[in-house]
Amino acid sequence: MVLAHGIGGAQDLPIPAGYAIAGAGFALAVSFVVLALAWRTPRFDAALLGRRVPASLAAVAESAGLAAVLRAAGLVFSGYVVWAAVAGPDLVTNPTFGVVYVLLWVGIVPASLLFGPFYRAVSPLRSLHLGFVRLTGGRPGDGLLRLPRQVGYWPAAVGLLAFVWLELVSPESTYLTPVRLWFAAYVAIVLVGAAVFGDEWFACADPFEVYSTLVGHLCAVGRTGARGEGPLVVRTPLGNLDGVPVRPGLVGVVAVLFGSTAFDSYKDSSRWLRFTQSSSIGSTWLDLAALLTFCAVVGVTFAAATMATGVRRDLPRLALPDRFAHSVVPIVVGYVVAHYLSYFVEVGQQTIVQLSDPMGVGADVIGTAHWSVSYWISEHPTFLAVVKVLAVVTGHVLGVVSAHDRAIRLLPRRHQLTGQLPLLLVMVLYTVTGLSLLFGA
Repeated sequence: MVLAHGIGGAQDLPIPAGYAIAGAGFALAVSFVVLALAWRTPRFDAALLGRRVPASLAAVAESAGLAAVLRAAGLVFSGYVVWAAVAGPDLVTNPTFGVVYVLLWVGIVPASLLFGPFYRAVSPLRSLHLGFVRLTGGRPGDGLLRLPRQVGYWPAAVGLLAFVWLELVSPESTYLTPVRLWFAAYVAIVLVGAAVFGDEWFACADPFEVYSTLVGHLCAVGRTGARGEGPLVVRTPLGNLDGVPVRPGLVGVVAVLFGSTAFDSYKDSSRWLRFTQSSSIGSTWLDLAALLTFCAVVGVTFAAATMATGVRRDLPRLALPDRFAHSVVPIVVGYVVAHYLSYFVEVGQQTIVQLSDPMGVGADVIGTAHWSVSYWISEHPTFLAVVKVLAVVTGHVLGVVSAHDRAIRLLPRRHQLTGQLPLLLVMVLYTVTGLSLLFGA
């Protein structure tokens, strides 16, 4: 299995890469000017706005039967993959690697865009916790302690950082033992935390659920209510994005997601490879330092840009970064599409084929062993290069729109436009740097 991310390069663009990068930055600036002139009142309110889903569809979507089917599917598939991870051969052809690094980590984005918080619905850990509390006569929300509010999303940010370390930094990421140990620790931490704090722990600490839920807020279907407890409604993706819960650590989560994707582009560049090969420090330690630096730069620059404005007296300046962090979610999605599209489509197909023979004995358990893999995307690098540019630019433009709507809701009138300029400059920097890394890798 090829674990490289096959993506079109700068030479595959129908115009010079420099023009594309400059045009992307210009598009952000123009979009901000248009917003400043035509978008002067808030238009997004996830707590109130949206068109009700037809009652028949809502009844199916909210039915206990569908929830049970999804939980059962999640448990069965997870059990199948655990079987492959425990009893299968320690080779890259073992489907465990494709499931973890492709279907789960990358596939969580399209699944959540289409179906909302997809991972929450199929999470095997939520199902195990639910089964345990029902057997003991308890309730899922009850725990031994109340989760402190200041904990927020920080456990999920740490979990996401640990996962991208395993995927991008660890030299043993394609050996089964480290993968088994990582997921054993993940299961233990999440289930013990849920036993102590109740099922609120999943929404704050499960890295995959938090990631899926954030991206799921770009789905066209969501819920109204201050905490998303209202009826199902249909509305624009950015209208849904307005409903991302504001908790401490949200900036940390988006910084890890965005920074790790940028690092993944940079770590294969010839400049970085020459540096690591010529250094007396081990490449693993250098990669870890670079990963942390990329994530820290995203978090620090975003926090500084959002705080560089006037604020209302009732709104602390330190509260602004988490209140604007939802605007980074479209940017993260754009970079995931740009960086992992061919990887997801092609290696994802390989994984589905390998799932039929988890023990490597020539079996065809699920009937996919004889499927062939299509490499159409890699065979059309110009198409792929154009998709990369469009994905990144679209993500940033949607981020600017989302940040603008939040700014005119939160900031004093005299700072509603000038207060956005530092964030606009940072987003332009993200765009130029991100496209340069993608095409230079």
